[in-house]
Amino acid sequence: MTAAEDSRAGEVDGASRRIAEELIALAPPGWHELRAVFALTTGAELASVFFADEEGHPAQVLPTEEVLALVRRQRAASAALPGGPWWRYLVLATASGEIAVDHDFGAEPFPDDHLFPPDAYRADLETFPRERLPVWLGAYLGHEDRQSRPAERSGNSAGTTPTVETTLPALPLLAMRWAAIAAAFTAAGSPWGPRVLPALGLFEGAERSGSSLWLVPGDRAVLSGGVWDDPALDAVYNAGAPMPDLYAGAPGWVANPLLNPRAGEGLLSFCYWWEAGRWYRGASPPASEAAAAVPAVWSRESAAEVIAALAAEGGVGVRDAALELVVAAEHGQADRALLVRLFGETDEVDGGVLQLLMAGAAE
Repeated sequence: MTAAEDSRAGEVDGASRRIAEELIALAPPGWHELRAVFALTTGAELASVFFADEEGHPAQVLPTEEVLALVRRQRAASAALPGGPWWRYLVLATASGEIAVDHDFGAEPFPDDHLFPPDAYRADLETFPRERLPVWLGAYLGHEDRQSRPAERSGNSAGTTPTVETTLPALPLLAMRWAAIAAAFTAAGSPWGPRVLPALGLFEGAERSGSSLWLVPGDRAVLSGGVWDDPALDAVYNAGAPMPDLYAGAPGWVANPLLNPRAGEGLLSFCYWWEAGRWYRGASPPASEAAAAVPAVWSRESAAEVIAALAAEGGVGVRDAALELVVAAEHGQADRALLVRLFGETDEVDGGVLQLLMAGAAE
């Protein structure tokens, strides 16, 4: 059970308490904490039950058939809830007597090891129909590769005129600001924020939105990604709306190898491509509406504001230093001293320098 799951733990009814007590009866000597997860549909189920001692050493146990029967009954009873029955049931207990449970209806994607094949959920939905599915689950069950653009089919939109995208900065500035922010997050020792590799920028936000930037020889690029709980995709998977043609008018080189992995999951919200000195888009929204999935590259000031917020101390001096880093990166002249000025002399600073070098933002 994650911290987010812990925070959503609800009231413990009599049935849940009995399940917890039956699990506790299986505890090894010296246990301190119990964490159990049960994932169920009408035709598939799995259980993961772990105890840990005070040092955190885990010990896995197998639930008894009696426990599994109680969990099945608990799920059957939950079918009367407005949202239908839960798909995951989580139990947290401590040796001091605390018990908490959480009923997971799929608000966030299930971990891979708790995810059944699509047919298991389709069968469950036949028994327990729902008015709406979480967007990620709707895509998992019904994307049908509709966002795929293999190279052999990428010329199908020839003759379609794309829209000029005006809310993104020019590619050279966007790429260097991306690198400056990536260097700052790395130098600050943060696991979050964007990162760069040669010819590739990656960003995954804390709220599950994210994007990738591929730089292609010939002054070309593709920026694509997904916005969490995208209303357009919600309409596709829950209201039967047509899938937006994100590649309308795109040249043939805008193809799967250059697309964010969300395209393979049916969760791509936007695709912009840079060619001949301009950004273009098909049926994607203006980039300003996808801001949650893109680093703060919109202006020097927006990039510097994010970088300054990462620095240990605030104040005018830090904001000026952050802006200086962004400007230097835009000119390919950023250096180690600028990162040290912001984050001090730490081991992580060298990682930040490497980010700048790989992007061509440092000398």
